[in-house]
Amino acid sequence: MTTPPAAAEIFGDNLEKAIAYHESLATDGSVRGFIGPREVPRLWDRHILNCGVIGEAMDEGISVADIGSGAGLPGIPLAIARPDLNITLIEPLLKRSVYLNEVIKALNLDNVTVIRGRAEEKVVRKQVGLVDIVTSRAVAPLGKLATWSLPLVKIGGRMVAMKGSSVEEEIERDAKEIRKAGGTDIKVYTVGEALLSEPTTLISIRREK
Repeated sequence: MTTPPAAAEIFGDNLEKAIAYHESLATDGSVRGFIGPREVPRLWDRHILNCGVIGEAMDEGISVADIGSGAGLPGIPLAIARPDLNITLIEPLLKRSVYLNEVIKALNLDNVTVIRGRAEEKVVRKQVGLVDIVTSRAVAPLGKLATWSLPLVKIGGRMVAMKGSSVEEEIERDAKEIRKAGGTDIKVYTVGEALLSEPTTLISIRREK
């Protein structure tokens, strides 16, 4: 598949690593059941590019945890696009965490580590410590996501999750859970407008307590 022009803009000097990751998902990732066959032709647009642009929402040199990382989305594209970030991928399933470690080694992603477990587990929280930003993609409804994400965030830090068009409804529905988790200053915005035909929607929630 032809590499889209936006990939060079998003991944810069690391474009070859992004291409290698695309190849891995399209072959190994698909065979091992991490990516559905129908998604393979859409890997660039629907998975890799829209994850890579979320770095627009992040300051230089910060620590990021990606919960429920699966096959590495959004954490791996983010790490390729932003090698200055210190990224921890949190994934409970053994076969997926094994794959993530294989990808990290193959692509020489020195800024990425993998922790096997669930974000809500005490042992995982202890291993991760507190980070500047917790990100995620298609993991859980917003209230539950805030309950899992915000305890990993430093006071004043944020959870920055990829969400779809129903995010405003989720905010209204789960406002109580978000507040209970210590979340405040909720913002919804898009990134990648200049590069993607369909920009990525993010919700940002600050940890107050």
